[in-house]
Amino acid sequence: MLKTTAIGHLGKDCVVNDVNGKGVINFSIAHSEKYKDAQGTQHEKTTWVECSLWRDSVSIAPYLKKGQQVYVEGQPEIRTYQKQDGSFGATFRLRVSQIQLLGGNPNQQSTPPPSQPQQASTNQFWGKQDSESVDDLPF
Repeated sequence: MLKTTAIGHLGKDCVVNDVNGKGVINFSIAHSEKYKDAQGTQHEKTTWVECSLWRDSVSIAPYLKKGQQVYVEGQPEIRTYQKQDGSFGATFRLRVSQIQLLGGNPNQQSTPPPSQPQQASTNQFWGKQDSESVDDLPF
């Protein structure tokens, strides 16, 4: 099994769909990296990751707004496609198994929406937790 982690900011608000009675939350995150080339010129490279989170409960959806920083973990897949000009492209998708809200978003309210449970605060994990506890780690 492949497992990938990523930290990035949502590029737009998430979209919630219902597929055969199960909720799926689709969103994309951007990770930007700054570097200097040999001539000392500053560059910025942004990588986009398309994410889908399948859950019975989509209670985290109100928190997945444009600009929100998140940590995601899940199984990666790469899909190739043919563009209209005949060239080929690829997208990197992640089937998310865990998500954690990070940092703050200046565009959001400082408190969660009133209809949402209080446990949906920053640094709350959403998803399956590993059965191994932190105390069992060898380091």
